[in-house]
This record gives sequence, structure tokens and C-alpha cells, in this order.
Amino acid sequence: MIPVTATLIRHRLRHLRHRIRFKSTSVSPFHLPLNHPTYLIWSANTSLGKTLVSTGIAASFLLQQPSSSATKLLYLKPIQTGFPSDSDSRFVFSKLDSLSLRRQIPISISNSVLHSSLPAAKSLGLNVEVSESGMCSLNFRDEKTVTGAPELLCKTLYAWEAAISPHLAAERENATVEDSVVLQMIEKCLKEEMECGSKSEKSDLLCLVETAGGVASPGPSGTLQCDLYRPFRLPGILVGDGRLGGISGTIAAYESLKLRGYDIAAVVFEDHGLVNEVPLTSYLRNKVPVLVLPPVPKDPSDDLIEWFVESDGVFKALKETMVLANLERLERLNGMAKLAGEVFWWPFTQHKLVHQETVTVIDSRCGENFSIYKASDNSSLSQQFDACASWWTQGPDPTFQAELAREMGYTAARFGHVMFPENVYEPALKCAELLLDGVGKGWASRVYFSDNGSTAIEIALKMAFRKFCVDHNFCEATEEEKHIVVKVIALRGSYHGDTLGAMEAQAPSPYTGFLQQPWYTGRGLFLDPPTVFLSNGSWNISLPESFSEIAPEYGTFTSRDEIFDKSRDASTLARIYSAYLSKHLQEHSGVRQSAHVGALIIEPVIHGAGGMHMVDPLFQRVLVNECRNRKIPVIFDEVFTGFWRLGVETTTELLGCKPDIACFAKLLTGGMVPLAVTLATDAVFDSFSGDSKLKALLHGHSYSAHAMGCATAAKAIQWFKDPETNHNITSQGKTLRELWDEELVQQISSHSAVQRVVVIGTLFALELKADASNSGYASLYAKSLLIMLREDGIFTRPLGNVIYLMCGPCTSPEICRRLLTKLYKRLGEFNRT
Repeated sequence: MIPVTATLIRHRLRHLRHRIRFKSTSVSPFHLPLNHPTYLIWSANTSLGKTLVSTGIAASFLLQQPSSSATKLLYLKPIQTGFPSDSDSRFVFSKLDSLSLRRQIPISISNSVLHSSLPAAKSLGLNVEVSESGMCSLNFRDEKTVTGAPELLCKTLYAWEAAISPHLAAERENATVEDSVVLQMIEKCLKEEMECGSKSEKSDLLCLVETAGGVASPGPSGTLQCDLYRPFRLPGILVGDGRLGGISGTIAAYESLKLRGYDIAAVVFEDHGLVNEVPLTSYLRNKVPVLVLPPVPKDPSDDLIEWFVESDGVFKALKETMVLANLERLERLNGMAKLAGEVFWWPFTQHKLVHQETVTVIDSRCGENFSIYKASDNSSLSQQFDACASWWTQGPDPTFQAELAREMGYTAARFGHVMFPENVYEPALKCAELLLDGVGKGWASRVYFSDNGSTAIEIALKMAFRKFCVDHNFCEATEEEKHIVVKVIALRGSYHGDTLGAMEAQAPSPYTGFLQQPWYTGRGLFLDPPTVFLSNGSWNISLPESFSEIAPEYGTFTSRDEIFDKSRDASTLARIYSAYLSKHLQEHSGVRQSAHVGALIIEPVIHGAGGMHMVDPLFQRVLVNECRNRKIPVIFDEVFTGFWRLGVETTTELLGCKPDIACFAKLLTGGMVPLAVTLATDAVFDSFSGDSKLKALLHGHSYSAHAMGCATAAKAIQWFKDPETNHNITSQGKTLRELWDEELVQQISSHSAVQRVVVIGTLFALELKADASNSGYASLYAKSLLIMLREDGIFTRPLGNVIYLMCGPCTSPEICRRLLTKLYKRLGEFNRT
């Protein structure tokens, strides 16, 4: 019996995870006005008086002298169970009606129920039609109108009859609501009232969105409500617990919200005589106001009117706190763009070309979307898809972002930072084990930790040069003979970082010019690589001029898969590549040469910063083999291309060959915190072995193998390759499914404004047709297209006249299709202008 029960539980958990993740990844971009304050009302647990607090805030806001017809409060109850016998919006409606009579201040009030399950609708005696989701659209409204008076609008958005958790009620009553639908309905209600309010210069509007149950109570889809409402990141009021044990529950709820990025303006709770406010105020370090309400009468017959009157001072203080916090938030947001231009020195940015109005003010991030603040007469927050993956680092959807935040919080609390040399701790050890069993499987045996991709390359070069010297007996030479010059063999258009050594290992480019790096000499043999690209619906190969005399004209491929087919190793082109590379290596090696080629370094498959060019994998494979034959250590720079960026965990699976040394960063941690690693073989490691410390690798960083980075990386490595957490993993578990719609890709590749397209894994890139004066890294040719895409909710940062869209390994194909659809439409407008 026990195994059966366990199996059923596991099945139920898998089903629930799938439901939760599907809901969280299908949320559409939103646009929320910020003209007026809007707050979420949270509760540390059920039955703590959220609705009492909402009612008290409403009374304090509306029932003031002198009253004004421009004053309005919108109360939203997105999720209501136990309906209609239990209706929080009806409670607010009736109590404000009674309080307005008690204070002799007339107000207009209304209460609406927009949608309910069929059982809930029948309980109201309504005969309604049922939608496919099982929900019914109701035409239920109760109102009392007073001309020229303040106005209260109460709305229940979705209601179920059973007085149980929303996810259970939705399931039992066959009336499900996806997270995206709930959020869209909240957005619609907020926008309707705020747009009405913005038409009047003297309008005074406050919006309250009251949650159901506790902070971590499930919504109708099963998603925890602290995750359900996270895309909006509305500021909140936390209704705490003044009872015995309430300190713990209140702090736990507060930490759950803070860990997800919510701002809490105040904590308020009922006084139970235990003075809970003292330790809570101390814990919050006086940064969050803690307000205490009088004890609530326990007599069920008490209408609570006198209690609300007695509590008026507390609610006024709470209302003023909310209004002030909102004003301070807007003031800060409004000033950020100007201040940023005065104090920041942005990387890869010509400040003279950046105007204040073009600075993007990012309020927060949720999964793949920025929440962008736009200052105007109608200030607002809107979502933009981060289509440059914040410089190619990002991978998490909202669910994974929350998971990584918890992992980082736990690790920071447990370890902080600890020194790495000659020490071991679980996050670093687990991360190293996963790396060697994943991207390093079958070739690597050692993991060297650093802090970013460029320094990982510096380490790799030191490793490779030592290995070369050992293999070629330079370490045993006399002191005079040890002063040899070593250089790399690399490909033009590759990019390996901004530190001085990494820049020496790349061909001359805009990044290495005299103005950028006066020390640059370019210590390498730099070869022009053949590239492949999609144009007019066909994959083509482009051979550099250096091949013009030795290679015939090569045509097209039937598919991208054909480009990576290992059978090409026996082709005529492979032999031409081999002869070409052998000739160049022969010319730059041997005892008579003043400099020795001591390492091969390549960006496998894709040259990122060099313009998103796809290098012919056959050429790179032949190049690796030629270097192996000459005992030249091979470095794969997978800082950009590793960890599923190109649809596989490591590009060794695409190239069909393995390196001696490889560098990883960016997606390594899921994009949450900087960390880099350099993996190496036993043979490379052994070249540093000896009796003297001076023979060791004397390189390191203060934060080497920092625990937070290692723990986050371990979580990301496991998450991305697990089909239960990443639904893009194919059944074989080695590749991502195709994310970009093939028909749209073909259409874009055939567009008259497009020169070429590259699409693989999470990357879609295109080069705009432009003359020489408008092409290259410094080109501003794509600026108008960039502006149009940002208007469409797509944040992208071009590489000159190259535009790219980059999603994460967990991004749904539907989201990618929407991105391509918007891009294709805007290409037409760009072409006309």
C-alpha cells in the first residue's frame, strides 16, 4: 500500500508542477498606470482581518471632510471562495454604507461580481452560460448612487462556492482560471479606473487588491499567490498576527514577500495584548511602520461600526503611509534617468549619443521580462521582453527566478563567503561534480573557478601555454631558451573578453583599436573562417577570399542539421580546409620560427560579439584536429555558447570534438550572479604539478568559488536539463526542441530588408542590408527598428546593423513566435522608412 501511495503522490506533484510552470510562463506583457497608488493587501495567514483592514483604509480615504466627488477607491477581490455566503467585496460595500451613514458623509457605492463557477452562480439564482473553462460571466451588480459624492467600487473578479483553497475549489467545480487570465482582468480593472481618474486633474484615486488566504496560499491554478501576483510587483500592506506565535508567522510572511522582490509599506495587526509590535519593529529595524489595531469584538452580532470608528486614527496613519510611500517611489523613478546620466559610466556606450528620455528605467524583472517605468502625464509600468538576455546571461522564467532567489538566500545565510584554496564546502564541490558530469563529461577532470568570462579566458591561456611548453620541452630548456614567444591561433571575428590578455588573443577589431587598448599587438595567427547563414529560405556557405583559388563555389544546404552532419568529414571541402590549415600552421611552426603557436582558441559555432556569425562547424572541427596533430592545446570559449544557448548543453555535441580546456560563464548560474569556470584535462592539470609552489598556477580571485555562485550554478545546471522543470528538453534529454517558428524564420530570411539570418537554440539573429557606411559595430542604422521593437515590448540592443533576439532555455515556443511576429511586422515598416 505504501509504494502505491508514494507513486500517486509523486504523480500528483509532477502534475501540479506542470500546471504551475505552464501558468507562470504564459503571462502576457502588461501595462499598468501609476498615476494613483495601488496596493496589494496581504495576510500572514487566514482569518487575520485582511478585509477589515481594506475596509478601514477605504473609510479613511473616502469618509473625510470636506468630501469630494473626485475621490474614488477601487477595491478588487481577484479570488473569492465560499461565495456567495462569504463575499469580501460585499463586506466592504455594506460596511462603507453603514459608516457613511454613521459619519453623515454620503458616498456612492457599488459591488460587482464578474465571474463565478456554475455552482456559485446557481447559488445566486442566476441562469448563465458556462464557458470552456467552466467559469460563468455574471451580470451581478449592487449599487447606491449619490450625485457629487465620493465613490467606492468593489469588484469580485472570480468566485467559487466551496469554502476551501482556491485551487481545490477550481478543480472540484470544474472552473479553472489561468494565472494570465487573473492578471489580465486585474490589469483591465485598474486601467479602466485610472484612465477615468486621469481625465480629471483633481482626481484622487486609491486602488486596493486584496489577496485570498495567506501569502503562500495557492491561487486557482495552484500557483502560490506570492508568485501569481509577482509580475505586477505592486507594493503591499501586510496584515500580521498579534496572537501567540504571530511574530513568527508575520516574519515568515514578510520574508516570503521580500524574497520575491515585493516592497512592504507597512505591517498592521490586531492587538491581542502580547505587544508583538516591539519585536517586529526591532526585526524590521524601524524601516517598515508597524501599526496596531484595537481588539476586534468577538460577539458575532456586533456590526463592528464602533470598532471602525475607534480604529480611525490607525487607518488614517496607514493611509498616509501608503500615499507617502507611493509619492516617494514615483519621485525616485522620475529622477533616475537624469541621475544615471550624471553618475554612471555605462560600458560599450557613447554617452554623447544617449539622451535622458531614451534611458530605460527598470523597476524590476520577472522571469524574461523587464518592468519598465515610463514617466509622463500618465506614468506607467509596462513589460518588455529582455531579448538581449541582459548580455546573454539570462535563462530563468518566473518560477526558476524564485527558485534561484531562495537558493541564493539560503546559501548566503549559511556560508556568506569563505576562502577557497585548500578548502572544500558543499556548493563548490557539488558545482564541480555537476560540471564534470555535464559539460566536461568524457574529457575534463578539473574545475578552476573565477568570476567572469574574460578572466576564465586568461586562466585558459595560462593553462594552454604551460601545457604547450611541457609538451615541447621548453620547460626543461636553459634559462636563455625559456624566453620564447608564444601566440595563439584564432579566427577573425571571434571575441574573448576585455582584459588585456584576452584581447591579445583576438584579431584586430573595434574593441582592440589604439583608442581602446594602446598596448594591443595581436599575438596570434588569425584566420578568416567560412560562415553559414540562412537567406531566402536556404542555408548557404560563404567562403572567405583566401579560399577563392583553392575551393570551388559551394552552394546551399537542405537544412541546418546537414551543416552539422559528421559525414561532411569525408567531403572535398573537408580536404580543402585541412590543406589550407596545414599550410598556415606549417608556416608558423618549427624551430626556426621566432614565435610558436602555443594554443588554439575558438568560439565554437557562433561568433557572438563579432556580429552573430555562424562559423562552418566542419572548418572548426578540421582546425581542432590539425592542432591536435601538432600538440597545440585546444581552448573552447563557451562563455556565450555554453549551457543550452545553442540548443545543447555544450557545443562539443555540435562540433563532434572535444577541447583540452573550456571556459563557461553567463548562463552557468542561470544569469543570477557572476561566476565563471575553466575546465581542463588531467594532462593540462599535470603540467602544473611539481615540488615547488612556483610551478603551480599562480592565479586567483578573492571571491573564487564563492558559495552563492556555486550553489546557484548547481541549481541551474540541474534545472535546465531536467524535463520536469524545463519542458523544452527533448525526450533524449540532449537537445532543446525547436523554439523559433520555422515558417516565420523562412519569411524573415526572405525579407528585402534582411541580408542574412542565423537561428539556433535560443538565438535568432539577422543582419540588415546596409551599405558600407551603415554597417559594422558602430552603425546606428538599426536605431529606428530598435525604437519600434521597444514600443512593442521587446527590449533589444543591436550589434551595429545586426539585430538579435535571445530567449532562455525554458522559454516557450509560443513566446518566441510572438517575438518573431512583431519583428516581421516592424521590418516592413522599417523598410518603408
